[in-house]
Amino acid sequence: MRGIFIALEGTEGSGKSTIAKRLAESFRGQGRDVIVTREPGGTEIGERIRRVLLGAGSSGMLAETELLLFAAARAQHVGELIRPALDRGSFVIADRFSDSSIAYQAAGRGVPIQSVAAVQRIATDGLEPDLKLLLDLPVAVGLQRRLAFGNESNRIDTEALRFHTRVRNAYLSLAVAEPQRWRIIDASGTEAEVWKDVQESVTVAIRVKRPDEFSVCQDDHRRLS
Repeated sequence: MRGIFIALEGTEGSGKSTIAKRLAESFRGQGRDVIVTREPGGTEIGERIRRVLLGAGSSGMLAETELLLFAAARAQHVGELIRPALDRGSFVIADRFSDSSIAYQAAGRGVPIQSVAAVQRIATDGLEPDLKLLLDLPVAVGLQRRLAFGNESNRIDTEALRFHTRVRNAYLSLAVAEPQRWRIIDASGTEAEVWKDVQESVTVAIRVKRPDEFSVCQDDHRRLS
């Protein structure tokens, strides 16, 4: 049976990494094989591209170059890691996937949406997450959280507030346009509050995808609440 693919999306400082870890722990507690990964990255080649994309020395990078490098890392990610894991029945949790390019390179950078979409079709080979969780919070709050951890910040974190606002608005538009695949999570609350909303959203999504497994997810939800 094919696995489940969950993508966590959102602006900087929204807590995606924390939620990814908690989801993985929850699924592993049910006996699932779980892969937690990130973009750009997830593979040796992808991690090398990540260093080029996010390093301070790449401040002069063109928007088109950024788009293509993200796509190159994503193509490797899908072909080497994500699709094989799904084919063997694993649950894959990714910190960002292709919608991040719509939000960051199209809305944020201004690359034509048609160009971004065309590149993503090649990079993903048609693969779409079963569930997309948008961890949403005010841009200023997220940046404050992110920049508080100076050792984790990158060149995209330091973009102007208006850039991050465009990214957030794009994410919200994507989620509203495709409610059957997206769930919007208010990430401005406490970690416990955010986690509760995530659990509920994932439980409902898996009930739709795997009706026979709903009781397991439901029991896990009560145990972890």
